[in-house]
Amino acid sequence: MIGTRKTRTVITSIRRAGSAAVCLALLVCTASSRSFTQEEKTKQESEKKPRASENEKKKQQPKEKPYALIFGTAYGPDDRPLYGVMVTIRQEKNHKTWKMVSDHRGEFAQRVPAQAADYLIKGDADYAPLGPDGKPQMSKKKKLKGETRVHIEGEERQDVGIHLQ
Repeated sequence: MIGTRKTRTVITSIRRAGSAAVCLALLVCTASSRSFTQEEKTKQESEKKPRASENEKKKQQPKEKPYALIFGTAYGPDDRPLYGVMVTIRQEKNHKTWKMVSDHRGEFAQRVPAQAADYLIKGDADYAPLGPDGKPQMSKKKKLKGETRVHIEGEERQDVGIHLQ
């Protein structure tokens, strides 16, 4: 009786470890060579440019104008923050207008001039209540509106809430 042998392929851990070590070594060499070239480039660029004194740097940077911040949250009829509300902020004296949309937490923010002024903040949104299955009920969709007023004196932050109904 002549027997035949079955050939088996066996992968040893030595081969896997060796190839992983080679890949790791190549990765380290590539990363270090890139960082050296970046360092050389920044050194060369800094040597080419003359250094400016501190006073010249301050003169070059434009001064930031003073501002006040209106920060708010838009709330739906269930008193939860509402996403996607179109918020309009209008200065009542000279009718400057800013428009924005509330984020996922129902929040919005706008810089306004730091001077005494009154602002009217309006919010508009389409709202479809959730059904028992968790999906919006489009048949019960309604338009929500709300507004509030805020007074700014100078460089300050005013927090407001708009309750849409």
